[in-house]
Amino acid sequence: MSKFDNAYLDLCEKILKEGKLHHNRTGDDTLRILGYTFEFDLQDEFPILTTKQVGIKGPVLELLWIYQAQSNDVNWLKERGIKIWNEWEIDADGIYRQDGSNRDFGKEFAGTIGTAYGWITKHFEWPQKNIHDIINHPESRRNIIDLWQADYLKTAVLPPCVYNCQFIVDEDTLNIRVTQRSCDVGLGLPYNITQYATFLCLIAHVTGLKPGKMLYQITDTHIYLKHVSAIKEQISRREDAKPAPKLWINPEIKDFFEFDNSRELKDIKLIGYEHLGKISMEVSI
Repeated sequence: MSKFDNAYLDLCEKILKEGKLHHNRTGDDTLRILGYTFEFDLQDEFPILTTKQVGIKGPVLELLWIYQAQSNDVNWLKERGIKIWNEWEIDADGIYRQDGSNRDFGKEFAGTIGTAYGWITKHFEWPQKNIHDIINHPESRRNIIDLWQADYLKTAVLPPCVYNCQFIVDEDTLNIRVTQRSCDVGLGLPYNITQYATFLCLIAHVTGLKPGKMLYQITDTHIYLKHVSAIKEQISRREDAKPAPKLWINPEIKDFFEFDNSRELKDIKLIGYEHLGKISMEVSI
């Protein structure tokens, strides 16, 4: 059984037992606890759930959309079969309607999510600067990516959930701390954990280091009430969980911006991934 499955299901049980009812902007109530931290050692295990199917292409293609393509264009994802940002796409006339707000972003942002995620990484040249500092200033305690940029929040359809991370070099090992302001434990968390574990592995790979620890810190940690039955189904699978797979990265790629970001994702794969099948959950907008 993977350690991540156990840790994740422990969190789910904690929220179901201790979580307080919380009303929020989506209109879909949640059970919420405040503050939770995971710690992973990627030398020991690559974290991806086996008690439900997560897969690697969705998390990693979104990761490459943000940090490699540095894009806010939803069509980039659609072309690769990724639909997770469809609900936050600005219409052709520049208006965002999906949440009923009818916000006018301007036609220049049609088909995008506004000034969020990839738009921010391009504007501030992340992760280029981070890679440079890992190689040239490994002693630095200031190697940070900060997607929470106040000047651009009003023109972002959705402010970043995972908004900050920090790289720390320890001899021949690269570590990362990831901060998430709000976490949909049923849908988002399994995706994001695998995503940022891959991010650490890729950056370590291109800087000649080993991936080490990932400290993953969440503030508003919640399960939507409409997901409770699905979460309980997943908890019932605990004893049947599978061993963790391995992450394979093409050893010939030495530049983060050269990893294949096509639908095939040729340079990044899971080896030996067994899972217990899909569990469907509806997204809240």
